[in-house]
Amino acid sequence: MIISYKWLSDYLPEEVSIEKLSKILTSIGLEVEGLEPVEYVKGGLDGLVIGEVLTCEKHPDADKLKVTTVNIGGDTPLNIVCGAPNVAAGQRVVVAPVNSFVHPVNGEAFKIKKAKIRGQVSEGMICAEDEVGLGNDHDGIMVLKEDAVIGTLAKDYFNIPEPDTAIHIGLTPNRSDAMSHIGVAKDVVAYLSYHNGKEYKVQLPEIKPAEKTADLNIDVEVKDAAACPRYMGLTIAGVKVGPSPEWLQRRLQAIGSRPINNVVDITNYILHEWGQPLHAFDADKIKGQKVIVQTLAEGTKFTTLDEEERILTASDLMICNAEGGMCIAGVFGGVHSGVTDVTTNIFLESAFFNDMHIRRTSLDHGLRTDAATHFEKTVDVNNLEPALLRAAQMIVEFAGGQIASNIVDIYPEDVQPKKVTTTYEYINRLSGKTYQPEKVSLLLTALGFTIEEQTNESITVSVPTNKADVAIPADIVEEVLRIDGLDNIPIPERLNISLNAPIENDRGIRNKVADILVGIGFREIVTNSIVNSKYYSEEKSIVKMLNSLTSELDILRPHMLESGLEIIQYNCNRKNNDLLLFEFGKTYGQTEQGYYEDNKLVLYVTGTAQIGAWNRKEQQVDAFYLKGVVEKLIAQAGIKKVNDKTTDNVTVYSWKKKELCRVEEVTDKKLYDFDIKQPVYFATVNWDLWLEAIKKTNVMYAEVSKHPAVSRDLSIVLDKSVTYQQVKAATNKLNINELQNYNLFDVFESDKLGENKKSYALNYTFQLQDRTLTDDETDSIMQKLIDSYKKELQAQIRD
Repeated sequence: MIISYKWLSDYLPEEVSIEKLSKILTSIGLEVEGLEPVEYVKGGLDGLVIGEVLTCEKHPDADKLKVTTVNIGGDTPLNIVCGAPNVAAGQRVVVAPVNSFVHPVNGEAFKIKKAKIRGQVSEGMICAEDEVGLGNDHDGIMVLKEDAVIGTLAKDYFNIPEPDTAIHIGLTPNRSDAMSHIGVAKDVVAYLSYHNGKEYKVQLPEIKPAEKTADLNIDVEVKDAAACPRYMGLTIAGVKVGPSPEWLQRRLQAIGSRPINNVVDITNYILHEWGQPLHAFDADKIKGQKVIVQTLAEGTKFTTLDEEERILTASDLMICNAEGGMCIAGVFGGVHSGVTDVTTNIFLESAFFNDMHIRRTSLDHGLRTDAATHFEKTVDVNNLEPALLRAAQMIVEFAGGQIASNIVDIYPEDVQPKKVTTTYEYINRLSGKTYQPEKVSLLLTALGFTIEEQTNESITVSVPTNKADVAIPADIVEEVLRIDGLDNIPIPERLNISLNAPIENDRGIRNKVADILVGIGFREIVTNSIVNSKYYSEEKSIVKMLNSLTSELDILRPHMLESGLEIIQYNCNRKNNDLLLFEFGKTYGQTEQGYYEDNKLVLYVTGTAQIGAWNRKEQQVDAFYLKGVVEKLIAQAGIKKVNDKTTDNVTVYSWKKKELCRVEEVTDKKLYDFDIKQPVYFATVNWDLWLEAIKKTNVMYAEVSKHPAVSRDLSIVLDKSVTYQQVKAATNKLNINELQNYNLFDVFESDKLGENKKSYALNYTFQLQDRTLTDDETDSIMQKLIDSYKKELQAQIRD
């Protein structure tokens, strides 16, 4: 949320510097994320002056340049070379002297330097309007009126306002009361009152009663009071739609809002002043002179202000006239009922809509408007009238209208303030700080709470209607802590802790795996578990978000692949093509029994794993590289009896007949969807099963053998249909205690081996703990392996 410093200062009882205000806001829980200077003209014309062209002659060495002398009020005139076709003696102009800065509308600012242009000295620049940020014209220099005073600062001549400061606040979702300048001012004034020991008041704008001076009545009927507990409106006749006053436009620009016209700008101004959305209808387009608040039939078509036809649901609350819908209540206006340049009569709406209705409609139609954002967090029902009167007063003043009706106020059942009781003991215990009863009552009163009952032990308050998030005693404690200052919570001098034996938990195991991967060269990523449903159009167990922030982030991810591919796409688009990534995260789904979530570890590899150098070859990643990483992790974890099987280029590692990990290549279609032009391989680890397997693992420690190991090689010829997994199975089946390790180090295929034949070359390492193996013993073991391969795999021994 953005707040204007100057705008906010209008409501404060005393001047507060931007530095102090920033600290106060952060201290009371409205964290200031940044301060941004707001200039209404780039550079503010700083350093530029008004001058008079005394002489103007053709440049001796350039056809399109002229040599001028310009008086800017100094002791001697400036010599300036100018290329503008319209420059002439006697003109009053804007001059940028040496060492001043020019800020063009399109382009970067630059410093004016003394220079020689085609042999002529130039001591400044005569400016066109686009060169100083005052317009877009570049046909020639700006020629001012003859009465412009020489030597006057340009910013004074053009009456450039002092720059403002945009305060960027990281507003938490529960703080609907602070979604406006007056809302923020109330908190700041409460802080000042409490800490300065004075009873300050927010300096609210003067609001006068609406006096009817014309006659144009619009009837109002609310058919769904649950969705619209209160509806107010009034009619203003004789309005002239046009530009807003400059001060109003600057206020809106300071918070990043674009001025449109006086009526629309005033409703936007009130939204950011009071936090109350308003809507202005063209009264002449209200058929039957009647406004009806109701829902329409499921499937009704309605064209919104953006000229898009939308299909309404039965729960969409609509503002209708006698013939049909005019506006989606609290969300978006209709194309045929809004204020235009020819509007003369308006009906001004100020309403309190049910937050759930607005949020559901906003999400259903993907319309995240400012009004919807305010309504779905709830607005203050008691702000409807002052906001309406303030807007009407401003429209009459700045658009020349007349109040043409009495205020319509449909409010069948008053919203009663909540009452909360808490004890001082609870406040002190939860806050960690001792507060005296009188301090608590002073603080709460400054925030607008009404003290209903107070004893030595407890306090009962009525909660102001603008604080929708205050409902339980803990909320009262939060209010006390905020206004006292979150940075004033004391840190105890002594901390009592108990030391327990370390437990090998999920975090510890996760950190070990992460350390191994980082050591290999991987980098950890963290992606959003809320993703775009367009990636999963064929999924049936998707968990949809009921309160998604945007239409692009609307489901909980059923897989993590797509999240990783977004990261890979982002990097590849920036020429960072060699990526080894991993992520711990969750996936989500649902069955008939309910929702579920699974913990996953996913590895992604693409590009080059090892860059080539004079002493090594470049190594491209592939499925075998990733399988090696996975098998290293399994070995390091000590997980035993893991079986692997490769089918259709997908390798599945199983433990106790459950899928522990899966290694595969991303399909061409998926790569195309993400515009990735290089192969990507990924491995998905079932992290929950991984933890279970580790817990079942008994770590056995053994002394490193003092006796040398024996290494032997063996080359076998097999049918091409025989896989290395089958070789491993035949080897492991023998349970040879002396066999410490074996691996495949070469695969050879040739017609010389025979039709459909291939050769595997394997290396074996044998070792005993208590003695050295003899050659005869080693030969005997090798013969067992050969016999097994011949029997199980129909292998031939290659010389």
